[in-house]
Amino acid sequence: MKHVKVYGPGCKRCETTEQMVKDAAARVGVEVDVEKVTDPKAIAMAGVISTPGIAVDGKLVHAGGLPDRSRLESWILA
Repeated sequence: MKHVKVYGPGCKRCETTEQMVKDAAARVGVEVDVEKVTDPKAIAMAGVISTPGIAVDGKLVHAGGLPDRSRLESWILA
């Protein structure tokens, strides 16, 4: 199981990103545990300068804007 953190204050883009992660995981057949991180201090500590941010298994893979669908799938499969 992959552990995915979605960093953001709870805006529409952050909610969309969370759903995109779940949808991508379902498409590639990988079980994911998605954690939403909304605390500004925790977001900054993770190195996310622009939200939404995504970390997969502790590695920050994306920050700022909606992620590309194919790249999202590759991050989940990695």
